[in-house]
Amino acid sequence: MNYNPYFASYSLWQLFSPAIAQEHWHCDRKRGYSKARKEPDIKELSKLDSIPQEIGHLAQKGVYEFHHNPQFLSAWDGLEKILNILDISQKSLEVQNRIISILTNYYQNPILINKNILELNKGDEKQGIPKPIPIKQENFIFNLFIALDCVLLEAEDTIHILDFKTGKSKFDRRQAYVYLLAAKYLYPNKQAIASFYNLETQTWSELISATSTAIECVEIELALIAKRHQEELKRYRNNPEAFDRIYPSNPSSSCQYCPFHSIC
Repeated sequence: MNYNPYFASYSLWQLFSPAIAQEHWHCDRKRGYSKARKEPDIKELSKLDSIPQEIGHLAQKGVYEFHHNPQFLSAWDGLEKILNILDISQKSLEVQNRIISILTNYYQNPILINKNILELNKGDEKQGIPKPIPIKQENFIFNLFIALDCVLLEAEDTIHILDFKTGKSKFDRRQAYVYLLAAKYLYPNKQAIASFYNLETQTWSELISATSTAIECVEIELALIAKRHQEELKRYRNNPEAFDRIYPSNPSSSCQYCPFHSIC
């Protein structure tokens, strides 16, 4: 099979267009560093998790471990055993405290108990890049990359894609629509719905569904992003000195949280 450089994902969509009310976090320079630059020091910075990302991964892993070892959900020391598996003692105090709080919430209110779980992400970055979903948009083919936190079988013909959140960020419906697009290919004979659940605040989003027309619009948008991304990369590779013009910066107070702050 021929290599196809065109790809899209929800995270790439975010790098091009931020969620509503998150515009102050947006910076095209960040996309350039993370997607175009290949120098060893920049690649290392790209691998670093921010505190919110680290908490998200550990929370997901904790939920996975609870259901991989379901006896811990009813054991008096079940929470302690899960925290030992996660080995959070070497993490920062903020990460430790928030993970203990998040998993205490889940231990007391395990929302997936008695659910028909088809997939549950391990929360392990060592899993590597997810298998791409080839999508043909008219005469253009691109790969959709997506990692699903949890997939439930709600009824005989209904797939429920559940995404876990932590922190205070608002739910982005675009992410749900990308999940529903993926479900069209992964579960072609099923109806699909999606929702978000914040493990930290214990709040649900509404159930999200989409018409075939809406899914088609998302597919078209992702195809455009895949093309635009490769066009930018081509411009940069042909003229590396134009990096700052191709990927302009957006200086703000949020720069202090960017992994590339030290070199930008």
